[in-house]
Amino acid sequence: MTYQLTIEPLGATIDVEEGQTLLDAALRQGIYIPHACGHGLCGTCKVQVADGDVDHGAANPFALLEMERDDGKTLACCATLQSDATIEADIDDEPDAQIIPMRDFEATVARIEQLTPTIKALHLRLNQPIRYQAGQYVQVQIPGVEGGRAFSIANAPGADGQSSEIELNVRRVPGGAGTTWLHESLHEGARLQLSGPYGRFFVRRSAAMPMVFMAGGSGLSSPRAMILELLASGCTQPITLVYGQRNAQELYYDAEFRALAARHPHFTYVPSLSEAADSDGWDGARGFVHEAAKAHFGGSFAGHKAYLCGPPPMIEACIGTLMQGRLFERDIYTEKFLSAADAQQARSPLFRTI
Repeated sequence: MTYQLTIEPLGATIDVEEGQTLLDAALRQGIYIPHACGHGLCGTCKVQVADGDVDHGAANPFALLEMERDDGKTLACCATLQSDATIEADIDDEPDAQIIPMRDFEATVARIEQLTPTIKALHLRLNQPIRYQAGQYVQVQIPGVEGGRAFSIANAPGADGQSSEIELNVRRVPGGAGTTWLHESLHEGARLQLSGPYGRFFVRRSAAMPMVFMAGGSGLSSPRAMILELLASGCTQPITLVYGQRNAQELYYDAEFRALAARHPHFTYVPSLSEAADSDGWDGARGFVHEAAKAHFGGSFAGHKAYLCGPPPMIEACIGTLMQGRLFERDIYTEKFLSAADAQQARSPLFRTI
């Protein structure tokens, strides 16, 4: 059975299959509804049901309060239709956003590369080209693991905005069933199912402002794709990458970024180690990402666009440092996908863009 869903303020009407979530149906039509965890835990995808009936699904009672249900609100990532309906979503107009319908793909593992002791690069050859904006991510289906796992695409799309092969950087999470399987059981030649693209983490090029990218751990994936695309397309705005790891062993793509900085005078690369020992011979920045960025910029970030990607504690520290340095919400962008664990640390809804 198929129902019709009207999404305001866009005035768009789409078909929704029985049992299909509102979010999935919208994304497959290229309509973006703000979301993050995709598990009904964070409340980012909350919408108002103006007309019609919905089943709230597995929405967490703390993400969707009983009083909100009574007021006609629901979570788009969990809700399914029980009749034709109209919803009101908080959709911002983004001049740099491309309308790209989410699709399903079959991928063959072309190559697996050990980048660091804890991070592997999966090079996946797709059964059809995927169109995406640098910075977006895909959901990978993992055998025996309920729900997909989100991974940023680490390579830039081609000049036509598409790629037939994508790279995913996977950090092994202790106790994580999904990343453990990808590290221990996945082999070259294996097949995976994935969908995408997802997310609104992309460069706001129309702003024509200097950019600072702040990344930690395996959060380098999105910034790497974005920076590679910017440099390949002839962007002349100043670009700075501040990248943090614990030690030199975990610092991956270091040589690549040093080479890019040598070739492009407007690109600056600032690697920083938080646990570097004196015996390591490390002569670069020391400390966490936000500390290295503050030292490099002299504490002032005004006039920049900032793009942050990494674990939630790093994001929080970077946001605080940027705001102290006179950069505010309208110019700060963060990766929006969250794991089920990360969703418990979601920021206050008072911060709409970060």
